[in-house]
Amino acid sequence: MITIKTDSRKVNPGDTFVALRGIRTDGHDYIEKAIQNGAKKIVCEEGNYAVSTLVVPDTRTYLNQILKETYNQEFEKIKIIGVTGTNGKTTVTHLLRTALNKLGYKSASLGTLGFYIDDKIVEELANTTPDLCDLYDLISKAIDAGCKYLVMELSSHSLVNGRVETLEFDHAIFTNVTQDHLDYHVTMENYVLAKQQLFKKLKPNGLAIVNIDDDASPNFLLPGNHNITYGYKKADFQILEEKLGEKETTFTFSYQGDKYQVYSKLIGKYNIYNLMPVLIFLLSLGIEPVLMLKVASTLTLPNGRFDVIFYKSNKIIVDYAHTPDALIKVIETARLFVEGKIYVVFGCTGERDRAKRPIMTKIVSEMAEKFIITEDDLHYEDFEQIKNDMLLGVTKENYEVIMDRKEAIIKGISYLKEKDALLILGKGHEDMILVREKKIPFNDKETVLSYLQNDLKYKTQ
Repeated sequence: MITIKTDSRKVNPGDTFVALRGIRTDGHDYIEKAIQNGAKKIVCEEGNYAVSTLVVPDTRTYLNQILKETYNQEFEKIKIIGVTGTNGKTTVTHLLRTALNKLGYKSASLGTLGFYIDDKIVEELANTTPDLCDLYDLISKAIDAGCKYLVMELSSHSLVNGRVETLEFDHAIFTNVTQDHLDYHVTMENYVLAKQQLFKKLKPNGLAIVNIDDDASPNFLLPGNHNITYGYKKADFQILEEKLGEKETTFTFSYQGDKYQVYSKLIGKYNIYNLMPVLIFLLSLGIEPVLMLKVASTLTLPNGRFDVIFYKSNKIIVDYAHTPDALIKVIETARLFVEGKIYVVFGCTGERDRAKRPIMTKIVSEMAEKFIITEDDLHYEDFEQIKNDMLLGVTKENYEVIMDRKEAIIKGISYLKEKDALLILGKGHEDMILVREKKIPFNDKETVLSYLQNDLKYKTQ
C-alpha cells in the first residue's frame, strides 16, 4: 500500500497528502481533514500547516515525480498490459486475466468490472482507470499478492488526463475505435490520438497487439514497438473462417504458415475479435498451441456481456452495449439464433456524447421490431432532454417511452410470444443507476430474474 494520497478520506496515519487542484474541487480545501486523519506531511501550492509542509509550484508535477521515483522500480516485478479501444476492453481484460490464471500465471486486472486478483474481486472502482495514486496503490497490492501480470483497461479520459502519466507498459492491445465520448474529445481524431497515447508508453520493443481490420489501426502501429496484427485482412494472425452458433463459436486463424482451429463458448463474430489478442498473447509467452486452444475453449464472458436468460421459448439478453457499433453487433448476433421478433429496452447516459443518441435510436428503430426508451445513468441531466435527443433518430413508429427502467423491462418481457428475444442494453453488470448524487440500487439481470421467479419455465445460462 502506498503512503502518498490525494484523497483526504483515504489518508492513513503517517501518510503524505498532496493537494491537487481539479476542475470541480481543490485539494487545498481538504488539507485539514487529511491532517485529522493522520497525515504527517502536506504537499501544497500555498499555505503553512501544523505538520511538515512542502510548498511547490505545481503539486501535480510533484506527485508524478515522487510516485515515479518511489515506486516504479518496485513495479518492475510485474508485467503491465494495457487494453484500449471503444468496445471490447472489459471482455479482453477479463479473458486475458482468466486465461493467465488458468495457466498458472498469477494475474490481476482492473477496469469497468473492478479490481480483481485471480478470479476474486478485491474492490469496486469509480472509474474504468483509477486516478494515479489509487492506481499505484492497486499495482502495489497486486505485487504484494504475488501477481506476475496486471491487465488493465485504459479509457481515453485516463490517457489524456494523466492517470497513467508516470507508468510504462510491457504490452498494449488495441481493439477498435467507434463513436463515443465526443462530448469530451469533440472530434474522432482527438479521440483516436487519446487512445494512441498508450502505445507511446510502451517499454522499448514493447509488444503491441493491434486489430488491423479497424480503419484507425495505422495510428497504433508505431515505430519502435514490436507490432503484431490480427484480423480478417492480411495480418500476422489472420482469421480465415468462422462458424457462429447459438451456444458456441468455431473459427480458424493462421500464423506463420500454421493453422489453428479454435472452439469457444463465446457467442458472435465480435467475440472472435475479443478472443484473438488473448490467443496472441498466450502464444507470445511460449504457451504450446494445444494448451492455448484448450484454455480458450473454457473461457466465458464476464457478467453483463451477452448474458442470456431462457424464458419459455424466448431469450432475454442483458448486455453492456452503449455505443452505436456495440448496439449493431449485439442485435446482429441475436439475429443469428432468434427465429421470432427482437425487442429492445435501452437508454442513453446523461451528460455524455449527445450526438450519438439519435444514431443509437436509429439503429434500434431499424433493426428491432419494437423498442422501449428508458432511463440509464442520468447524472445531472434531465430524462426529458435525453429522451428528446434520442427521439430525433426514430425512423418508424415502433417505440414506447417508459422512464422507469424496471417498468420498461417488465413491459418488454410482456412483448415476448414464441421464440422472440428481448435485449436489455446499456447497463450490463452494473448494480446501480446514478441520478445526481444518488446511487439507486438496480441491476438488469436481477430485475428480470426477480420478475420471473414464480415462473418455473425458465433457466439461466
